[in-house]
Amino acid sequence: MIRFGCRDISEELMRHRLLSTRVLGAMMMLAGWNCMPFGEHASMTETASAGEGGNMVRSPSMPPARDPSAAVAEEFELARRKGTAEAFELFIARHGDDPLADRARAELKRLSR
Repeated sequence: MIRFGCRDISEELMRHRLLSTRVLGAMMMLAGWNCMPFGEHASMTETASAGEGGNMVRSPSMPPARDPSAAVAEEFELARRKGTAEAFELFIARHGDDPLADRARAELKRLSR
């Protein structure tokens, strides 16, 4: 046992060694079993292909967002097909500011006669 003043250096070394072992174990667990051995780096195995004009062409990972007005028009068409007051009221509640809401209100008045 090594003593330095009042402190026991061997206990201090063991405490640090235990902490570093725990940190390394946690890092390995987070990395998963299929990771590369410690100290190795990933490398590219395929070459990248350039698109038109020499720029990289990336395939979209998500389709582009739909046009909101098209979705509103579809909802209006569904309400018109149902032809019920509830369907038009629901459309007006969801899209009261849309120009199609005026048409829905007119349909609702026509139904209430």
